[in-house]
Amino acid sequence: MDHLWAADEPLTVRDVLERIDRDPPLAYTTVMTVMDNLHRKGVVTRQREGRAFRYRPTKDRAAHTADLMHELLSGSGDSSVTLLRFLDTMSPAEVKKLKRALGD
Repeated sequence: MDHLWAADEPLTVRDVLERIDRDPPLAYTTVMTVMDNLHRKGVVTRQREGRAFRYRPTKDRAAHTADLMHELLSGSGDSSVTLLRFLDTMSPAEVKKLKRALGD
């Protein structure tokens, strides 16, 4: 997802594979399977280009992260307790940013 969010245009599986710096390198089919799973889950959209698909995120990184956080909070049982525990782990700089954001 990092590579898709960083891209200015939709990427093919080959484009994503070329951007992944890993030793040993991943197999093309591994990346293709992950991209297909992300498409099935609605995290990315795809459009056919020749024999390949071009993929793009359905949401930017911040919106995707916010959705994940909401999902976790909803499933926590008591979201206020979970939020307070999370706030306890934040650095003073992060708390300051949060206070500024809430003030807006």
